[in-house]
Amino acid sequence: MKETAQILREKGLKVTPQRIAVYNMLLNTHEHPNAETIYRTLEETNPTMSLATVYKTLDYFKHLGLVQELNVGEGSARYDAIVHCHPHTVCTCCGAVTDLDNVELTDLHNKLSAPLDFEVECEQLILYGKCAKCLHNAESA
Repeated sequence: MKETAQILREKGLKVTPQRIAVYNMLLNTHEHPNAETIYRTLEETNPTMSLATVYKTLDYFKHLGLVQELNVGEGSARYDAIVHCHPHTVCTCCGAVTDLDNVELTDLHNKLSAPLDFEVECEQLILYGKCAKCLHNAESA
């Protein structure tokens, strides 16, 4: 795997400790955090980083194809370093956002292009419901 600094350089970005920290955090989590969560998580190890820096960094990353932005119906966007088209689940109880590994759904845009006579470049499929943990907690209550 390429080093984060090299990936940023290849995208034409100046390599800064803040950009490295944000990108590494997104690469190493399955949580799909929002900007505020990223900021709070990195605040202790990056005391000079502001929330504004996190937002600007995420915007750069999004426009350069390093992250995808997910709007799951909350007040703020979530971010994912897995940028190829793939579906997600959102728990309506705890708010957990999870990657859904399903080949039939992941390849949906390719399957729809011909019948629609429309070149689908990507889609964001989000399924809403209750995660296994919340279902279990509801049954135990």
